Amino acid sequence: MPTTALPARFICVHLLQTVPFANLNRDDTNSVKTVQFGGVLRTRVSSQCWKRAVRQDFELRTGQSALRTRRIAERVARLLTEERGWDADLAARAGAHLAAAAGIKFELEEKDKKALPNVVLQNALVYVPETAASELADIAEEFRTEIEKAKDITKSTDKSALKDHSDRVKAVLRSRNGVINTFGRMLAEVDDAGVDGAVQVAHAMTTHPTDIEIDYFSAVDDVTDQWKDATGSGHMGHAEFSAGTFYRYATLDLAELAANLGGDMAAVRELAEAFVQSFVRSLPQAKKNSTAPNTPPDLVHVTVRADRPLSLAAAFEKPVRMAADGGFAAASRDALAEYAEAVNEFMGKDGILLAGWAGLDAKDHAGLGERHTSVDKLVTAAANRAFEKEAAA
Repeated sequence: MPTTALPARFICVHLLQTVPFANLNRDDTNSVKTVQFGGVLRTRVSSQCWKRAVRQDFELRTGQSALRTRRIAERVARLLTEERGWDADLAARAGAHLAAAAGIKFELEEKDKKALPNVVLQNALVYVPETAASELADIAEEFRTEIEKAKDITKSTDKSALKDHSDRVKAVLRSRNGVINTFGRMLAEVDDAGVDGAVQVAHAMTTHPTDIEIDYFSAVDDVTDQWKDATGSGHMGHAEFSAGTFYRYATLDLAELAANLGGDMAAVRELAEAFVQSFVRSLPQAKKNSTAPNTPPDLVHVTVRADRPLSLAAAFEKPVRMAADGGFAAASRDALAEYAEAVNEFMGKDGILLAGWAGLDAKDHAGLGERHTSVDKLVTAAANRAFEKEAAA
């Protein structure tokens, strides 16, 4: 169990966000993802989908990027060719031998049922800092003579010419940055490469029943339209969409993050604030060009807890009812606040170090703690409380 000197252990973030006609996350048939909750059908956005949007925002916010890929060999080869002037064939061989030295099973890409030499696809995704490709290229530079003498990788059982340097390659695959320390990494094929993630993200779901809408569409052929010599469209199709008010939830384990960062509390605070901001401000991008669903949250509720993470999703187990004049957002805000107050009374407030909220609602919600006038002020207040011992030191 990770430990930290801080009294705070978890930062929990609860959001309500209304999204108009959209399909933020499609399944394998391009349909809207759904879930049965409380006996009614809701629109759902998977945690994997929203977490990727959070991670992309987090990378921009922190200036640290990570690379998740089965094509690390091609990535290194392209770097050697475009940035270091290597011959393309030799660079491809270098990438293939580096990938083979990692000890991860691989296959070769095929074209016309024939394996392409040195086009290696590892069977597991590696997840490394963006700088890892450059570090692997450095190893290729150092052992260029061995690579020049080596044969091409032509089958998945070929041995790497760099097998005696596999520890150097694996060390690169074990490297971390803030993104990996926060979101975690699973890479069982390389010893000690796994990193326990410090964040948990729930699947987002609507607070009320939703219907899936089928949008039939056609595309005009401009030439036919100009010449008026035929009828009909140039293309026809249909797509699924839905709309609603979503409940979103995530929690950040400060002790886990501190353990991943070796106790560097300044870095823990920086990454914690960045994660909360990214979770609040991110949005999946599916169908963005045809729906532009770029809404802000209606309400953000943050708690800093010393005891355990606590989701408030059950506030919506009974779906909220539409207001007499339409809309689910106001009823969702009331339901969240009332449920939070009831849970705190039932479970006790000793574990809550801070509870606060910010939102568009003119109405106050005492059950969510102190009101803040902006997301930035709410996040800063939560961080100050979570890291107050550090701030006082």
